[in-house]
Amino acid sequence: MATFPTSSDRPKSRDSQIWHHLKYAISASSGFQRWQAECNTQLQGLRLEQQVQRYLRETLETLAY
Repeated sequence: MATFPTSSDRPKSRDSQIWHHLKYAISASSGFQRWQAECNTQLQGLRLEQQVQRYLRETLETLAY
């Protein structure tokens, strides 16, 4: 039987590196850029990480309906 590593088995730096690359891949997507243009005034002052987290949360909430 195959075993899969859990999040506690991976070094934290690897998780940070994955999140870093994922964050920039998401921010380059057309969906994110369209969302960002629609919410422009609400996003002022937020770091890219905060914007991506908000985008993902809102996208998942929309999909949950």
